[in-house]
Amino acid sequence: MIKNVLSDIGGVGLYGVISVCLFFIVFSGALIWTLLQRRTLMNEMGGLPLNDGETPKFNEGESRHE
Repeated sequence: MIKNVLSDIGGVGLYGVISVCLFFIVFSGALIWTLLQRRTLMNEMGGLPLNDGETPKFNEGESRHE
């Protein structure tokens, strides 16, 4: 049943190519964004679950996103 439905849709192979390309673009963007972040900020953010509600001390010029 599903095989017949998918075969009736024109260009169904194109959807697979578009979805793989979209996944690659989003994954690459997230990877590049992560690599461009400051190491000190990432270390502070990584320790947040262990701080028991204490607010992190950011350096001057860094945003707190609040």
